[in-house]
Amino acid sequence: MASDSPESLMTLCTDYCLRNLEGTLCYLLDNETLRLHPDIFLPSEICDKLVNEYVELVKTDSIFEPHESFFTLFSDPRSTRLARIHLREQIVQDQDLEAIRKQDLVELYLTNCEKLTAKSLQTLVSFSHTLISLSLFGCCNIFYEEENPGGCEDDCLVNPTRQVLVKDFTFEGFSRLRFLNLGRLIEGVNVETLLRPLASLAALDLSGIQLNDVGFLTQWKDSLVSLVLYNMDLSEEHIQVIAQLRKLRHLDISRDHLSSYYKFKLTRRVLNLFVENLVNLTSLDISGHTMLENCTIPSMEEKMGQTSIEPAKSSIAPFRGLKRPLQFLGLFETSLCRLTHIPAYKVSGDKNEEQVLNAIEAYTEHRPEITSRAINLLFDIARIERCSQLLRALQLVITALKCHKDDKNIQVTGSAALFYLTNSEYRMEQSVKLRHQVIQVVLNGMESYQEVTVQRNCCLTLCNFSIPEELEFQYRRVNELLLNILNQSRQDESIQRIAVHLCNALVCQVDNDHKEAVGKMGFVMTMLKLIQKKLADKTCDQVMEFSWSALWNITDETPDNCEMFLNYSGMKLFLECLKEFPEKQELHRNMLGLLGNVAEVKELRPQLMTSQFISVFSNLLESKADGIEVSYNACGVLSHIMFDGPEAWGICEPHREEVVKRMWAAIQSWDINSRRNINYRSFEPILRLLPQGISPVSQHWATWALYNLVSVYPDKYCPLLIKEGGIPLLKDMIKMASARQETKEMARKVIEHCSNFKEENMDTSR
Repeated sequence: MASDSPESLMTLCTDYCLRNLEGTLCYLLDNETLRLHPDIFLPSEICDKLVNEYVELVKTDSIFEPHESFFTLFSDPRSTRLARIHLREQIVQDQDLEAIRKQDLVELYLTNCEKLTAKSLQTLVSFSHTLISLSLFGCCNIFYEEENPGGCEDDCLVNPTRQVLVKDFTFEGFSRLRFLNLGRLIEGVNVETLLRPLASLAALDLSGIQLNDVGFLTQWKDSLVSLVLYNMDLSEEHIQVIAQLRKLRHLDISRDHLSSYYKFKLTRRVLNLFVENLVNLTSLDISGHTMLENCTIPSMEEKMGQTSIEPAKSSIAPFRGLKRPLQFLGLFETSLCRLTHIPAYKVSGDKNEEQVLNAIEAYTEHRPEITSRAINLLFDIARIERCSQLLRALQLVITALKCHKDDKNIQVTGSAALFYLTNSEYRMEQSVKLRHQVIQVVLNGMESYQEVTVQRNCCLTLCNFSIPEELEFQYRRVNELLLNILNQSRQDESIQRIAVHLCNALVCQVDNDHKEAVGKMGFVMTMLKLIQKKLADKTCDQVMEFSWSALWNITDETPDNCEMFLNYSGMKLFLECLKEFPEKQELHRNMLGLLGNVAEVKELRPQLMTSQFISVFSNLLESKADGIEVSYNACGVLSHIMFDGPEAWGICEPHREEVVKRMWAAIQSWDINSRRNINYRSFEPILRLLPQGISPVSQHWATWALYNLVSVYPDKYCPLLIKEGGIPLLKDMIKMASARQETKEMARKVIEHCSNFKEENMDTSR
């Protein structure tokens, strides 16, 4: 299960080595094959960890690059020792098992390894003298081999892929094998013949296998302590055989009641038979079964007294014969789980949060069909009630999503549950590590599924995090995924809106390196395409406004992104939006803020020097939209253009002096105490307008901006101005003959504000 504890040093070192094999344990032979350095010997504790963690990384980390020759690193027991390894799904192939055939494996779990064929059966024989525990769960092709070119033998069954079923393999020679999982074994394999050579099995899992006769199980009646017959269609004969396995401590005859029709119904007599004969039983799973007759005590008696797990008070009548409470009782999707007195320490069911979490925990690894329904119940609990076992719930859902990355149902229900389990109500209970794990499985889901529900759930869940701070460790990946969503030809409106909001948040308050990297991913082009589509639809909605806001953020002090905006016809879209949506104040503010960023780049300002653009900016000086913001930003754009001097004014209309006059008028009309809808990370673009005499109006705009910000938001902007050296620049400007008197007066007030703030609030020792 996903852990909230700090990673061990072993885990950290393993992860580092796997991500840097060439720089640590290995070298490249002929520039393609990994080889272990000759002076290295690794014991099984390290090798097992390397292999198992490698499988986990390949499965859950899209950035991690698998190595074709990885398993060959463990081919020689003289330098590497393997003992217990767990391999999953498409990651392992026949040649990988073949590479480690000389190892003395004690435990080998192969789960849903569909690429393994009968070649791997022969490799298994190499481990026969040491193997104690073996799982072939879901390895549906491991009993198939390529058809003999000379023709198929009479005793072979041919499957549609022109492979033949191997029928002569048995576990002959596996003398130490005690634990065996054959779940979902391919039909046609004779299970009895396969297992007969095993002398003393302790645990056997035959999930999903249909056997009419299980009498052969009695050969292990003195050794078998665990038997799993999940989804096996039972009969009276099966029950009689099970009753003879008196050493059983764990019995699982549960079923998925949705998978197919089962004739068998569980009765009071059957449960009595188990209680009377299986006296060592500590764990029983009868989930999904329909009870043919009433197994419960009378209703009045059932509701009496405090809830008890004592067998004598059991609401399930047959269990009153138990000598002690069961450690585990599986009652998921049965009516029995809702009873008051259940004689078990742990119960899986759907009555309450505890039972649902027990179900997720018990069934995640091998029963995704059950797990998805249990997670759906958890989703309802988290949505409607308060989840009391938050940490456990999150860890279980994370584990399920990791384990079943390619299972659509689990991805849908799991991502929905995560949305509610990570909201602000639960935030204080979650560690940084746990929230990182949530983000990783959410991004895995977004990568694996283009399906609308999964994408929406994942995007909504990301909105529960502090952006960009909590997403920074996966910054590039999350941006790529969101841009991929927004670049799809057919888009769900709600997903588009959330994705644009996330993109905007991700490029706000991050350093310029991040912005440049995202710009190179196609961010600017993607936002402009969204704007273009909304323009074509004559729609100004949140997507339109968020797109302009995102462009405003990503171009802040990032010249390359500003240039991209111009190169991709951004100014054309600006003019069209202004014309199409003349009353949309927030849109105008976002667009002018963006153009302020463009105007700060000296090399790009000539592209703004056209009669059309200058006229538009000049007219916007008189705008009252969004308080002073549109007028302020228009004046900022013109201030930077004026800063280049009269010789750069390459247009006849409007005249430079006329625009300067309108700028003075606009600035004088603003209320110095205006609260602002703007966020400066740096004053550098404003401060560069102070030490110059070529454009007094630009100097005045810059001084007004500083005065307004240090007056209204002194805690934030006084320290920033002092830190960036603004005070000496203001003092120098006051001495300049070219500066206007009113500008100098304002500069003195800025200095006075900062001086007072410094005396009252700042720790001058820092």
